[in-house]
Amino acid sequence: MSTETSDDAEQTAKPSRAGRNLPAAIGVGLPLLVIVLGGLLFYPPAFLAMVILASALGVWEISRALLQRGVEVPIAPIMVGVLAMPVAAYYAGAEGLLFALISSALAVLLWRTLDSAKGAGPSIFAGVFVLVWVPFLISFSVLILREPNNLASVLEFRSWPAGEGALRVSTMLLLAVASDTFGYLVGALLGKHPMAPKISPKKSWEGFAGSVVGALIIGVLASIFLLGEPFWFGLILAVAIVIAGTAGDLAESMVKRELGVKDMSSILPGHGGLMDRLDSIIFAAPMAFLIYGLLELF
Repeated sequence: MSTETSDDAEQTAKPSRAGRNLPAAIGVGLPLLVIVLGGLLFYPPAFLAMVILASALGVWEISRALLQRGVEVPIAPIMVGVLAMPVAAYYAGAEGLLFALISSALAVLLWRTLDSAKGAGPSIFAGVFVLVWVPFLISFSVLILREPNNLASVLEFRSWPAGEGALRVSTMLLLAVASDTFGYLVGALLGKHPMAPKISPKKSWEGFAGSVVGALIIGVLASIFLLGEPFWFGLILAVAIVIAGTAGDLAESMVKRELGVKDMSSILPGHGGLMDRLDSIIFAAPMAFLIYGLLELF
């Protein structure tokens, strides 16, 4: 009797063939999405704080994984960049974000050059890589919140009416989540043809098709009811987000494979590390910024 119960518990705890403990993933992911969207729509500065916190945790996870391979990144100047880039994007736009990135990279170079420890070269390159990968790319979501048409008026400060930027960021997040969720479900049920077996064996072309279909549905609905745009804009945005999100997912899988880790950490039950969930959003944010900007140009 006790043996059967133990076996059942082990089977219940096992992740699905797509690599996740689905009940735990839903129990963690859904409240997180509600909190982020709530802060975004009702108090945008709260979203800025969430971006900073997410960037800090992501940088911590990557730095920890790099340290296991003997590469120690200068965490102090990187964390200053984690704070500076989203704040600069929120208050000074694209120019402020770029200035913060350059300043942070120079701080990493100076900090590590003055340190007498060995391995300065790999440490500097890894530090700049981490700065660009996490806080810089995710700060594009803050740019969308502040001035989504920055491409149309780079030198002119223009803010959207209250709520417009928040709705655009919400749409981007919903599309990224829809892509991930539908891709996971379809891939778990029907996945037979791996997209990149040497990088991510569990990611299949069937799952990618599921991501596209799910995102297209959400994209059309969000375009019409949230953004007030034609349905075709939702189709374009959805496909772009799926492509960018998939690229981000594969990029993180490649980094993890090179570092020899399965997950960046285990702080999110059913999800692994925060970077394991941020990977697609990090790449989706600059893509959405580009698509929204092109919409304003045409």
